Amino acid sequence: MTDVQMKPSGDPLSRTPRGMRLHIGLFGRRNVGKSSVLNALVNQQASIVSPFAGTTTDPVGKPMELLPLGPVLFIDTAGVDDVGDLGLMRVQQTERVFDQCDMALLVMEAGCWTSYEDSVLEELVKREVPVVLVANKIDLIESSDVSSRVADALPAEARDLPLVLASAQNCEGISEVKSALIANAPEEFINNPVLVADLVDPGSVVMLVIPLDKEAPKGRLILPQVQVLRDLLDAGCIPMCVRDTEFEQALEKLSEPPALVIVDSQAFATVARMVPESIPLTSFSVAFSRFKGDLAAQALGTKAIGNLTESSRVLIAEACSHHAIGEDIGTVKIPRALRKLAGEGLTIHNVHGKEFPEDLSEYDLVIHCGGCMLNRRAQLARIQKCLDAGVPVSNYGLTLAYCAGVFERAIRAFPNVSGLF
Repeated sequence: MTDVQMKPSGDPLSRTPRGMRLHIGLFGRRNVGKSSVLNALVNQQASIVSPFAGTTTDPVGKPMELLPLGPVLFIDTAGVDDVGDLGLMRVQQTERVFDQCDMALLVMEAGCWTSYEDSVLEELVKREVPVVLVANKIDLIESSDVSSRVADALPAEARDLPLVLASAQNCEGISEVKSALIANAPEEFINNPVLVADLVDPGSVVMLVIPLDKEAPKGRLILPQVQVLRDLLDAGCIPMCVRDTEFEQALEKLSEPPALVIVDSQAFATVARMVPESIPLTSFSVAFSRFKGDLAAQALGTKAIGNLTESSRVLIAEACSHHAIGEDIGTVKIPRALRKLAGEGLTIHNVHGKEFPEDLSEYDLVIHCGGCMLNRRAQLARIQKCLDAGVPVSNYGLTLAYCAGVFERAIRAFPNVSGLF
C-alpha cells in the first residue's frame, strides 16, 4: 500500500457529512491505549489520554480523511470492562456504537487476550463488521519474538484476522494500522451505491422539485437534495431544480418529457396531479430509503399503515436533531396524515438524533426519516431492530406517498422493489 496519508477534513464548505463517512470504531478494555491509538492515527489530541483507567466516557468521534480511502469517522469508546453504575452506563454507550460501525479496530494489550475481547469480537462478527486487531504496547514486551508472543495469546477465532503490532506511544505500527484499514474496508463503501443515477440514462433530463417553505434552510438546499443533484451530475444527467409552485410551468417549457421527477415528499400529492402517469415519479426520501436503508423492507412495512386504528401506536424517528418549526414533516405533517386515515386517537411518539428505543414491542409501526445524517450501517441496524421485534418499518417518503394515494407510483421507478407488489 502506497501513499497512505491522514489529513484533516479541510475547508468546512467541502467537508463530507458524517453520514457519508466510513465509521471506524475503536474497542477494547480500559487502559489498553485506544485513545492513544486514535491520537496517533489522526496525528492530534482527539481524545484525552491519562494513566488512569476509564478516562474516555462518552464515545468520541473524529472525522478525518484517510487517503486514498477517503472520508472516515473514528469513534473512540469507553472500556468494555468499565465497572460501577457509571461504568455500566459507559459500556451501554459503547455497545450502541456497534450498530454504527462499518469497521472496527479491536485494541488489545500485546500478549493479553481476555473474555472481554471475546465478547467484543463476538458482537462485531455477529454484525459482519470487518475487524482489524491492534496489539498495542509492544514496547513493554520483554521478548525477542514479539509477534509469536502476541499470536500465541490469540484464540483460534481471531487468528485469521488482520493483526498489527503497535506502540501508540512511540507511533510504531500506526502506518500499518492505516494500511490494514484500507485493505479491509467493506466493499460496499469502496463501491458506493448510487442514489438515482442508475434509473436514467446519461443525458436524461431529471426534474428535482424543491419546495421552499419555512422548513427549508435559508440560502441553501438540504443534504438529500444536494446529494441527489451531485449523483445526477456525476452520471452525466441534466438535473433541473424547480419549486413546486413553478413546476407545472417548467414542465410545459420542456420539448420532451423528463426521464424522472423527484419531489420533496411533502409535495407528493400536489406534484403527482401534474405529472403524467407515463413519467416516473418518486421522492428524495424514497431514494434515500434505498441508498441508506432497505427499500424493499420499508416498502413492505408501509402497507401496515392500512391496518392502523385509533388504538395503534406509532414511533416516528428522525436521525437529525433540528429545531422543528411550522409544518415540520415528522412532528406535524406525517402525524396529521396518519390520523386522517386511522383516527384522531392514534398514539404517536417522536424521537430525534441518537435516541432510538431498545424495546420496540409496544409499537405497531415505526416510521424513519431518510437517514441522511446516519451512515448506512447505522440505518440498517435500526431497520433490523424493527424487523427482529416483528414491527413493520416505513420511511418518511413512503409514508407520505401512501397517505397521498401514490405509494405504488412512488416505488415504480425502482423495478426490483415494485415487483414485490
